Amino acid sequence: MTRPSAADLDPDDLGFEHVPETDQSFENALAKARDGARLTVDDAVELLTTGSDAPGIDRERKEAVLEAADRRRAEVVGDEVTFVANLNNNVTTACNTGCLFCNFKDTAHQFEADYGHEHAGFTKTPAESRAAVRAAVERGVYEVTSVSGLHPAFALNDEHHEILREIDDAASAANYKPPEAYATDPGTYVEQMAAMSVDGVHLHSMTPEEAYHARRGTDWSYEEVYRTLADAGLDSAPGTAAEILVDEVRDVICPGKIDTQGWIDAMEGAMAAGLDTTATIMYGHVDNEMHRAMHLKRVRDLQDRTGGITEFVPLSFVHERTPLYEHGVVDGGATDAEDELLIAVSRLFLDNIENVQTSWVKYGDEKALKTLSCGANDFMGTILSEEITKRAGGSYGEFRSFDDYVELITSVGRIPVERSTDYRERRRIDPDDGPPFGPTLGPRSDGTPLLSERERAERGRAK
Repeated sequence: MTRPSAADLDPDDLGFEHVPETDQSFENALAKARDGARLTVDDAVELLTTGSDAPGIDRERKEAVLEAADRRRAEVVGDEVTFVANLNNNVTTACNTGCLFCNFKDTAHQFEADYGHEHAGFTKTPAESRAAVRAAVERGVYEVTSVSGLHPAFALNDEHHEILREIDDAASAANYKPPEAYATDPGTYVEQMAAMSVDGVHLHSMTPEEAYHARRGTDWSYEEVYRTLADAGLDSAPGTAAEILVDEVRDVICPGKIDTQGWIDAMEGAMAAGLDTTATIMYGHVDNEMHRAMHLKRVRDLQDRTGGITEFVPLSFVHERTPLYEHGVVDGGATDAEDELLIAVSRLFLDNIENVQTSWVKYGDEKALKTLSCGANDFMGTILSEEITKRAGGSYGEFRSFDDYVELITSVGRIPVERSTDYRERRRIDPDDGPPFGPTLGPRSDGTPLLSERERAERGRAK
């Protein structure tokens, strides 16, 4: 199948069936939200648009939605703002999926042993991943998050390699080439999970898209795949690759990815295997408010069935270096008002998910702090390395110390709380105790800073 490129798309003729029009009124939707009633998709559209009959976002109505969400946040989780000490260890940028919103990937042929040219991508061996995680754990990090490109040489395990090698024209039929075709062998998913699961660290990895890659060409279920990965050391799974859970949008921005039902099936498989998960939305590109509301409904329905989602993570589209922007399909990302309303409506709509995250990587400090008054209660983690947003054009840094968190959170009158990935361990931090503030929850955490003053200065974040 030939996949459309960004250059093939006409931004004025995407032909979406689902548009942000409802028979509901903004006033009724807001009243339901204030009363704590379960919202419908039409309610969410009205709140996201502040009334679909009016052009643009009405400022006063927006503030009413934010106020309702902030009040709900206080009722559900109180004034605590949580964060985690984590490392991002992305294994490879090699990927042929061709998502038009992404600039993280490098086409996989560049990684082949006979390519002969320079490229900006990377692939880590399992030994290199283990070394990166070990070094981070020694500093006090206790979570490693790993989200990677779909390297054609990646397979679940040796048995999976044998199956894929038997497929005729496996490169086209199953996006597979054997490891010997590449300059660096990424190992198997099982080997990478085992390598990163060291010294008591919590391993948060294997998106639904990666899980599909780990079962391609087989009749294995998602539950079987995730159980195999869990046996190798996987502790929880990120519900990224969700983008927008409406296929007419996915057909535009990521036609090579699994469809909406595939994402849901993978998530259910992960939870059936006993893993906690998160769920995300990536919005602000070609999508509209109806798509966003439909996405929220599908996440809420999934949580009703499973109860395994620990947090919801809104991800605002970073556009600057992406194909969608470079080819004029979009002229930017979401506005500040759209970001605030998406977080607020997520809090109001997702009545079965306790935690809503905001992102200083996407928004910067000032705007991220504002969203803590729009319904968000989690402030991400220390992320010692972050490549995906940076490659798309993000410019807000890739490290946050505990001292930074305490200063930022207390500046808006909230309570800083160190947490574990699954939220089951928590430590309130008293700013009066003075720095350094941690971390303390990990196997090598003793309260000292993750980076020395010199290292922070080198990263441009010294105070």
